[in-house]
Amino acid sequence: MVSRSYSNLLDLTSGGSSPTFSRGLKKLSRVATVAGVLSELDDESRSNGGSDAPSSIAQERMIIVGNQLPLRAQRNESDGKKVWSFSWDEDSLLLQLKDGLGEDVEVIYVGSLKEEIDLSEQDDVAQTLLENFNCVPAFIQPELFSKFYHGFCKQYLWPLFHYMLPLSPDLGGRFDRTLWQAYLSVNKIFADKVMEVITPDDDFVWVHDYHLMVLPTFLRKRFNRVKLGFFLHSPFPSSEIYRTLPVRTELLRALLNSDLIGFHTFDYARHFLSCCSRMLGVSYQSKRGYIGLEYYGRTVSIKILPVGIHMGQLCSVLDLPDTEHNVAQLRDKFQGQTVLLGVDDMDIFKGISLKLLAFEQLLTHHPDKRGKVVMVQIANPARGRGKDVQEVRLETNTIVARINHTFGKPGYEPVVLVDTYLHFYERIAYYVIAECCLVTAVRDGMNLIPYEYIVCRQGTDKLDKTLDLNPSSPKKSMLVVSEFIGCSPSLSGAIRVNPWNIDSVEEAMDSALMIPEPEKQMRHDKHYKYVSTHDVAYWAHSFFQDLERACRDHIRRRCWGIGFGLGFRVIALDPSFRKLSVEHLVSAYKRTTNRAILLDYDGTMTSQRTLDAAPNAEAIEILNKLCRDAKNIVFVVSGKNKEILTRWFTSCENLGIGAEHGYFVRAQNQPNWETCFPAQDFYWKQIAEPVMQLYTETTDGSFIEAKESALVWNYQLADPDFGSCQAKELHDHLESVLANEPVSVKSGQHIVEVKPQGVNKGVVAERILAMTLKKEVLPDFVLCIGDDRSDEDMFEVIMSAKDDGSLSPVAEVFACTVGQKPSKAKYYLEDTSEILRMFQNLADASEQTSKTVSFSPHQLVINQALTHGLITSRAQLAELQEGINAYHREFHAYKLEQVDGY
Repeated sequence: MVSRSYSNLLDLTSGGSSPTFSRGLKKLSRVATVAGVLSELDDESRSNGGSDAPSSIAQERMIIVGNQLPLRAQRNESDGKKVWSFSWDEDSLLLQLKDGLGEDVEVIYVGSLKEEIDLSEQDDVAQTLLENFNCVPAFIQPELFSKFYHGFCKQYLWPLFHYMLPLSPDLGGRFDRTLWQAYLSVNKIFADKVMEVITPDDDFVWVHDYHLMVLPTFLRKRFNRVKLGFFLHSPFPSSEIYRTLPVRTELLRALLNSDLIGFHTFDYARHFLSCCSRMLGVSYQSKRGYIGLEYYGRTVSIKILPVGIHMGQLCSVLDLPDTEHNVAQLRDKFQGQTVLLGVDDMDIFKGISLKLLAFEQLLTHHPDKRGKVVMVQIANPARGRGKDVQEVRLETNTIVARINHTFGKPGYEPVVLVDTYLHFYERIAYYVIAECCLVTAVRDGMNLIPYEYIVCRQGTDKLDKTLDLNPSSPKKSMLVVSEFIGCSPSLSGAIRVNPWNIDSVEEAMDSALMIPEPEKQMRHDKHYKYVSTHDVAYWAHSFFQDLERACRDHIRRRCWGIGFGLGFRVIALDPSFRKLSVEHLVSAYKRTTNRAILLDYDGTMTSQRTLDAAPNAEAIEILNKLCRDAKNIVFVVSGKNKEILTRWFTSCENLGIGAEHGYFVRAQNQPNWETCFPAQDFYWKQIAEPVMQLYTETTDGSFIEAKESALVWNYQLADPDFGSCQAKELHDHLESVLANEPVSVKSGQHIVEVKPQGVNKGVVAERILAMTLKKEVLPDFVLCIGDDRSDEDMFEVIMSAKDDGSLSPVAEVFACTVGQKPSKAKYYLEDTSEILRMFQNLADASEQTSKTVSFSPHQLVINQALTHGLITSRAQLAELQEGINAYHREFHAYKLEQVDGY
């Protein structure tokens, strides 16, 4: 294989200069896996790594990352030496999905091996797998792997994702921080292996399943623009279950570092979206059939599509002579009997014992079925280990023994338990002869057993001949499936059951045996049409298409990382939208003389989540310093009412205030409030308030905020999902009843507001600019900061002010939003703490200037020149300022000469 990889792994660990790529074969470095674990704050030096190096390679490449490589390994003896030989594992989903990616897509596999490879052989094995299989093995020490896989994955994550709370040490196991650290360490090892072969701007990475849920963060931290998809093959629990996980936020943030996240069913996706909303405050939107979450400027897409089976492989196994031989044997063994089939792993979630109890009840209530109906239960070896597996095995054997003892007789064994390893062709033979397949897991991911059964029941000409069937006759099959497994929604012809309801499962078994033949054929045809067209290749192709679409705008975005450890995330910005440089802002502030500063309060000067929204002493001091500067006009524009704002800012004498989104205004040094609008009749409140009261009574945690000019329904303290749903209903309801009134209904962050038409914060901005124009003092510096939709009107006004002559021709305009999000502003800062630090820098600059520089008469010349349009460019302004500075230098030199002469 031709490898595109880093020439030196140290380039990665150092986070230094752009790496160089090589097309030649090379011996890959083996990532160190010494004993010990990683901390959550490890590898911070990589957080700012870029992926801007251009690549001339056009061929698409997909790096598929899974817990295990799709390989089988065998230790053979050659020339007296024991050597490893490898072959593809045809049953592996990771190998099968390659068919859907297209022949022009090169596939690289990254994963671990099932077998332990001695340290001295790892380099040779890695090179062999790379050259012959395009596989990059991650070698993990047995002790670390045991903590990772059998500990955190199987004993903690797996039960929790299947709705088992760790209420006692025997149920799922308690959270162990050392196992979590092992989980991080293994994910980090996998990330290092991906880094060895990735070309960041070209390659796609597809990560699979819950074993590697934090891998997206490690990759995104190193390569901000990596094209990354993740698919979860297990259920995702509801928020009530998931929120018990101590590292719940870390895992959610890690998954959101993907570009596309895939789930088998809408239920799993819905639970994930609910967790993001409740725990991270990240909401989702559906646009043209695609679901996406806006996360720091990136759109994380959600994919809902169940995986399918590999039709080609299954049909080829059906044609094997061994399959035909086994079918013939089973036909003879169960001659004259109807076979019900169950195929399940031996674990607590497959519901084997419940299924057997239902079958026992069937034989008890229907004596006519004794001797005629056989339950074949194939119990695959357990993937996990522990006390729960032993208990399930013991319970299963006990129930089987009791049923066979009670209802068995010579020549008839009611339950046939197959708990030994079966080859695929042996299992397929049972599918072919079974009249009905029962998959009654109490909680499961996709579960492809029903799909395999349907295809096997379609059969082949050879098998039809073996079973003495007419190849042209319609095929038939019956399915009883649990409503708690991922494939259930796609099998509309199956009998769906609640596996916990044994009576219901018994009735389903009886119905499956009694349904007329034409209906069985109709159900089978419907299922076979779906399964044959929605195979694993279709699933993989669809996921790859959506991943390409989700990553389409990567190249035009400016990206950089923020945050530490697993809190790391990437900010993605349009080229015209960037973070405000405080140094640049302060520099512009110092060299300007007529400044207008407009700022929102809630979410800007103070956090929206703060219980006490009143400004603290630090904020008041900063505002006072800014207001004392004679060059400044400072306005706070808020949605709060005027009484609250008056109380809060009574000590800020020179501060202008806009209340209720600009309906009321109090200018600097003015004691009275004015309104920017004609006198209003607020009779419409009598219509709106009863409607709001109705929704308040039915939405726990919501309340009504009555203002002089507006009514606000606030649901910030309500359940986020229910509150959002109620807000949409209320919005529509209010728009309906107030359709003929001179008001507007607006939805904001956790609010629905009714206010007079035309009232917005932009009116305050227009008033301030008009006031300065009247005084013939055009602002040459404008700073406007806000955090929500209501502030967009201010941004729009000040951004267009330059064109309508309200600002100086050389004015510097800074429209800044809090947090990275779609906005009319050109700049952003992260949060209120950054806003306060910025204002502190401006206040310090004002204070320093007032102490060191007296106002020069020459500055009056500059102001008048700007006001009357005599200066029309920055070059002219700089030339005039340089002339004044030169005059000062010459005058200062003259003074020194006079002193020396004296």
